Amino acid sequence: MNALEKLNKKNNEGKFICVGLDTDEDKIPVHLRKKSDPVLEFNKKIIEACSSLAAAFKLNFAFYERNGCKGLQTLEKTLELIPGDLLTIADAKRGDIGNTSQMYSKAILENLNFDSLTVNPYLGEDSVSPFLQNKGKIIFILALTSNPGASDFEKLKLEDGSLLFQKVIEKVRAWNKDQNCGIVFGATNTGELRDNIMKFGNIPVLLPGIGAQGGSLEGVVESFKKAERKNFLINVSRGIIYKSKNADFAEAAKEELSNLNYKINRLFNS
Repeated sequence: MNALEKLNKKNNEGKFICVGLDTDEDKIPVHLRKKSDPVLEFNKKIIEACSSLAAAFKLNFAFYERNGCKGLQTLEKTLELIPGDLLTIADAKRGDIGNTSQMYSKAILENLNFDSLTVNPYLGEDSVSPFLQNKGKIIFILALTSNPGASDFEKLKLEDGSLLFQKVIEKVRAWNKDQNCGIVFGATNTGELRDNIMKFGNIPVLLPGIGAQGGSLEGVVESFKKAERKNFLINVSRGIIYKSKNADFAEAAKEELSNLNYKINRLFNS
């Protein structure tokens, strides 16, 4: 299956949660810190517990790159543990001049073989196009992010009256010739999601910001329900993987994921 087929399959099964493996060694249970690779051991337990209920797993590169070569080895070994029918997302937010983006693309989408990647579009089309050469992948392009600073640039009003993030969405739709574009749209922006969701077309959406950042699960699901579409992923990281700091952390993560699935499907079916 290619990336879009994986996403559609899980969405059709009523699974919409992307489990974020933003694993911080300082926050994992104490008993794991004696292991030779504590982060890998933690990730393994989370993946084993959550794979049957998740739609995707997202690895935030910063949490692995901080440990240099060892961290990248942990990232690669973690990726190998994820079942092949689940979408894997490299949360790296790459984007640079063309030849540099091409190297990022080869490293992450070819060498590591992630199914998808987050990309920053603000250097323009030539910085994004090398990623889009990968027709079986999904390139999630930042449109409106979940952080407070999104207002500094992404919500700036342009001369034609539109907002900058709306121009990004317009461009993404134009770039989506091979049906391998996605967008990142922060779940903290419920009003903007409701007002702009019809502008997305059929492009899949990755929504960070639920839980610790304060995004509304209900607001997100209601927006997609009203738009009669289900091709989206809600990313939850800390709210799942750190649900318990004790030896039962994997079971607690699975229970929280199950609860989120139940809430989402209840909202869709109400």
